[in-house]
Amino acid sequence: MRSIWKGSISFGLVSIPVKVFGATENHSVSFRQVHAADGGRIRYRKVCELDEEEVPTEEITKAFEAADGTTVPLSDEDLSALPLPTARTIEILAFVPADTVDPLQLDRSYYLGADGGGAVKPYVLLREALNRSEKVAIAKLALRGRETLAMLRVVDDALALHTMLWPDEIRPATGVAPDTEVGIRDAELDLADTLMETLGDLDPEELHDEYREAVEALVAAKLEGVEPEEARERVEAGGKVIDLMAALENSVRAAREGRGEQAAAAGGEGGGGGGTGGGAAAGEEGEGAEGDVRELRSGKGAGKGAGKTAAGKTAAGKTAARKSTAKRGEAEEEGAGKGGKKSGRGRKSTAAKKSGSAAKDSRGRRSTSGAAKKTASAKKRDRATG
Repeated sequence: MRSIWKGSISFGLVSIPVKVFGATENHSVSFRQVHAADGGRIRYRKVCELDEEEVPTEEITKAFEAADGTTVPLSDEDLSALPLPTARTIEILAFVPADTVDPLQLDRSYYLGADGGGAVKPYVLLREALNRSEKVAIAKLALRGRETLAMLRVVDDALALHTMLWPDEIRPATGVAPDTEVGIRDAELDLADTLMETLGDLDPEELHDEYREAVEALVAAKLEGVEPEEARERVEAGGKVIDLMAALENSVRAAREGRGEQAAAAGGEGGGGGGTGGGAAAGEEGEGAEGDVRELRSGKGAGKGAGKTAAGKTAAGKTAARKSTAKRGEAEEEGAGKGGKKSGRGRKSTAAKKSGSAAKDSRGRRSTSGAAKKTASAKKRDRATG
């Protein structure tokens, strides 16, 4: 790589000569403007607005426009004479935790390489100090004709520099967020969590610019004089969301299908793990998001508030556990055979007998109580007549 800047890092009294290399490159599609009639290139010419004549590059200079519209010409000599202490120095100001730097401030990215053999040891020293402290360095430097903030951090075994915007260059987010009060139910948050978990981790190797690939394929087809492949159907974006719960449910299903994980297959695998001692947990995982979706979409789960929703989710988990227990019970009954069935009928018969005896005993106690009452009444009558 060709360096675009040379200078040194000022690390206290330590000076580290470095070269700056571009860390990124632009692969976006660019087009030329041409004359539709004959294909001739359309070019822009720099014309003076006073005499309406084209001005060559060597006659063009810089100027600063004042608030009243007056322009003040500034030559390269004027700018180079300005007292700029960071003209060739990356001056480290402080070391701060990385999460204290707002990503909105980050601008362009560069790599810093050691410039010469004498710069190797201090370069490695700064790199290891940043690694051990788990911090980043905030610095100032002059690059491309202006002074800017920068952040230094370690990327692999190299030092990386990210130019930063000044704090007063960040616009506030006032008026951007919705100013109306919106109620979000726990059911909707649960489905959003399920969707995030279903999407899974990101593999950087799978990221590619589909638009650029499509443009390149179109250009190649036109150069070869063949008909380009038919473009796939465009997915319409935007529009009003009619049912947020349905949209979340469909998103979960689409994400699973995209990863080759059909919801039904996932549920079957979860239930099948019950026989090895993990039935309840596997069953819950198998029915997991789909079970929650069904419960949340029902009138009981989604129509009566967040409290009912939480109860519905708990009930769904208990139902999955009961299903797993019932399956194990059926397997045990089938394994026991006829003996097991007879034993079951025997237990039912014994229970029925006990129930009948209890009923008879209850009727007997009621009858005894009635007879005792009659005897007491007869004794009273005898005493009255005597």
